[in-house]
Amino acid sequence: MLPVHQEADLIGPPTFDNKTWAAAWGLGLLACCLSGTRSAHALDLDAGDYVAAPAGTTAGLLYLQGAERDHLYRRGERIADSPGLDSQIGMLRLVHYTDLAGYRVAPQVLLPFGRLDGRNGLEDSSGLADPILAMPLWLLDDPERRSYFGITPYLFLPLGEYDGDDTLNLGENRWKLNLQAGFATGLTERLSLDLAADVMFYGRNNHYGSGRWTHRQKPSYQYQGFLRYQLTPTLDLRAGLSWLDGGESQVDRQWLDDRQESGKWSLGFSWFFLTKTQVAATYGRDFEVENGFREEHRLNIRLMQVF
Repeated sequence: MLPVHQEADLIGPPTFDNKTWAAAWGLGLLACCLSGTRSAHALDLDAGDYVAAPAGTTAGLLYLQGAERDHLYRRGERIADSPGLDSQIGMLRLVHYTDLAGYRVAPQVLLPFGRLDGRNGLEDSSGLADPILAMPLWLLDDPERRSYFGITPYLFLPLGEYDGDDTLNLGENRWKLNLQAGFATGLTERLSLDLAADVMFYGRNNHYGSGRWTHRQKPSYQYQGFLRYQLTPTLDLRAGLSWLDGGESQVDRQWLDDRQESGKWSLGFSWFFLTKTQVAATYGRDFEVENGFREEHRLNIRLMQVF
């Protein structure tokens, strides 16, 4: 959700130096955690997100994320003297579980906001990012067997703050649609498995950069897996892996050769410290980056109040 582009005084299709590559590769850098986390090429989950709550449940959530990115990579190699990018992102999320035609659904709205702090040539940015509408639909909802399967469309609305002359933006000035499938099941009495896969489709940005170029992007794909271990009825530990692929960008018919091939790991916990109030926290970092910024550190905190 956090696109990054670079100014250039060019006419026609642009050529790219290291700083411009930094901006192009940073397109959609997200620091909200849609459920955690989300880059614009990806929509991160928290473990347990596809465990359906009872109909009539309403939940309000606050996500906070801090991330540090010190190095930029090109074809798997670190670029010397590359820009850095830190982010402090928050998101408000309101979810209501209900039944529709015999299926459990959860219409929701997500409002991301935050700040991007660029280093070594990248400017700062703060404000509102693109809001998101979503509605998971559970095709399998079996609490007795602790098995769930659902599909979720996420629609990103191009309403966040965006200025083509700015180096960093929290809005993207384009529509996006993410289709995600998620599965959760119990493996033992205390151990659970969560799996998810999604594809992101990108609309055009016809005011990209100071040249007002047209930016297009191929679909990107993400695969996520988590293990959760229930220490007590109110406390669990979780570990996750995620892999992101695809999403090559084109600016005025020039492909940037910036296909994403990146992986990350995370460790964390969730705790209902009150009957209807939960805190969850995860720490993670990238272990593989082909093109773009490498996250050295990421801390996600989520507060949830059930009504």
